[in-house]
Amino acid sequence: MVIILISVQWSVEAQVKYILAPSPELKVEGGSSLHDWDMTSNAAKGEGQFIIEGNQFKGIRSLQVSMEAESLKSGTKGLDANAYKALDTKKNKEVKFTLKELTGSGNSYQAKGDFTIAGVTKPASFPVKVTQNGNRVTFEGSYNTKLTDYSIDPPTALLGTVKTRDEITIKFKTTFQPNN
Repeated sequence: MVIILISVQWSVEAQVKYILAPSPELKVEGGSSLHDWDMTSNAAKGEGQFIIEGNQFKGIRSLQVSMEAESLKSGTKGLDANAYKALDTKKNKEVKFTLKELTGSGNSYQAKGDFTIAGVTKPASFPVKVTQNGNRVTFEGSYNTKLTDYSIDPPTALLGTVKTRDEITIKFKTTFQPNN
């Protein structure tokens, strides 16, 4: 009887390994004394253990996403060079997020985890919208933070006459699929 109950529980709730689907949407938005700017990347890797009941997403046991810092592009060489220098990408090649906890239900969740930016790891908490299309699960949200929280001196240009604001927003839309 116990074996039957265990096998029924296993078929109802399963942990499934998921990987990040190609072309995630990752963006960093900020501003300067001259103009607003953004940098985007469509190159990242990620994986996680998702809890699936029936065919429905119910939660996450683990999740990690990382990207090469120099995959962020603004469309302006000078801005990119200043950003890579500020991030010290020669030494800190990756930007990473590791999920510690995901709470909520339906489409509305709260993510708690650690961002590692420029070699500095800090806790982060932000709302996440979760949608499911078949066996693919999409996470969408944003996180407001400051460059100085990660020991990054906001870059300047033109002999200091243009100053980057400390506040940035990290936006994401990532889709995960089963690793079959």
